[in-house]
Amino acid sequence: MMNKVLSMSSLVAVGIGASAVWLSNKPNRIKAESMLRDLKNKVIPNVYAKAEQLPIEKAGNPHPKDFPDNDMVSEGAQYGVQFYNEKIQ
Repeated sequence: MMNKVLSMSSLVAVGIGASAVWLSNKPNRIKAESMLRDLKNKVIPNVYAKAEQLPIEKAGNPHPKDFPDNDMVSEGAQYGVQFYNEKIQ
């Protein structure tokens, strides 16, 4: 049992030493940083990456000649006012 623990700890020590030697070179550090950053973005995507994936073609002010969209915007703008008026009155 003790032999197994000793061999495992020696393997960990050798691995740490080898990685320290490999990371002492600046181009290797840059490669490792970019690999870790890419791996992190694949596992936990950030907010900006999710925002780029949204299919927003137009947002904000609708085109003046797009009548169905204008109707939808005008109805949506009045919804909050109508709801407030119904609750108060």
